[in-house]
Amino acid sequence: MVQLFKVFLLILFLFSSLNAKDIYTEEEIKKFIGKTIIIGFDSFSLNTQLKEDIKKYNLGGIILFSKDYKTKQLKNIKSPKQLKKLINDIQNYSDYKMIISIDQEGGKVQRLNKTNGFTNYPSAKEISKKSKKEIQNIYSKLSKELTSYGFNLNFAPVVDLNKNQHNYVINKLERAYSKDTNKVVEIASIFIEEQKKNGIYSVLKHFPGHGSSKEDSHKGFVDISNTWSEEELLPYKELIKKNKADFIMTAHVFNKQLDKIYPGTLSYNINTKLLRKKLKFKGLIVSDDLQMKAISNHYTLKQTLKLAINSGINILVFGNQLGNTKLETIVNTIFQLIQEKEIPLSKILESNRLINKFLLPYSI
Repeated sequence: MVQLFKVFLLILFLFSSLNAKDIYTEEEIKKFIGKTIIIGFDSFSLNTQLKEDIKKYNLGGIILFSKDYKTKQLKNIKSPKQLKKLINDIQNYSDYKMIISIDQEGGKVQRLNKTNGFTNYPSAKEISKKSKKEIQNIYSKLSKELTSYGFNLNFAPVVDLNKNQHNYVINKLERAYSKDTNKVVEIASIFIEEQKKNGIYSVLKHFPGHGSSKEDSHKGFVDISNTWSEEELLPYKELIKKNKADFIMTAHVFNKQLDKIYPGTLSYNINTKLLRKKLKFKGLIVSDDLQMKAISNHYTLKQTLKLAINSGINILVFGNQLGNTKLETIVNTIFQLIQEKEIPLSKILESNRLINKFLLPYSI
């Protein structure tokens, strides 16, 4: 009872502190900004740079990778023992709950696998052929494995409809469950529930739909204007209605049906008008990696941050797989945009409120 009362007071303090005053110091504002960022890093242990990012900027979270995207060399994960120590050291060093995230879909996209001492899980395509009970058992095991190492957020499930058989990044990599909305929602719901039971937040991706695309947004501009249909919104609609959507990741796809100028991640029409207002999403909107070529080839860092935050993005992801951007640079750029009145501080404060609201229940 005493513990619950303490948690209640902590929640009151965090929420009230964001609204208690109109003027914040530069240090406070930069810490609010830092809380909205998930970053990748090149290390197997808690290094000096990470320590500085946590203490100086209240870094919101990290994302771990098994290999470097370019060199294919091992990156953050060598073994179960090393991984557990890394995550424990990070959470113990921080005096607040951090997001510890990973892409663990199964199949081609699983950072923990047999090659580094963990378990291999089936792809979405393989999963779709199994019974409900088998699916439940597989995702229960996956979720428990993530929890045992200290993860609290998984960038999964993929809820893209498998609309284009020539699509490499979704279809060819077997990341979609089906082209049928009901089947996608059914299997995604099982994944989400099993993760929730084990203290793992799920991230639905890639809004407003990547399944009909022809190109890969890791490599460059992707236009789905002529292939996308409103049907691709249905998995999101259904999962939001069922109260199973806490985090939704945006796609870097351009769709002139929804926005004539900006790709999804940078679009106010898509992230606020469509997702927030029309679909009534109340959770956290997370960007896909902002270093992907679909964004970085066409926008400067300052333009990207301004557009993404103003579009409604709450958490900015910099995987440092396709680039190398320091947290200090990101925070200072956003702080400058706030000073120049290009971004309202209220956007950052609202994102902090949502992050605190969602992460606190899992930190008890």
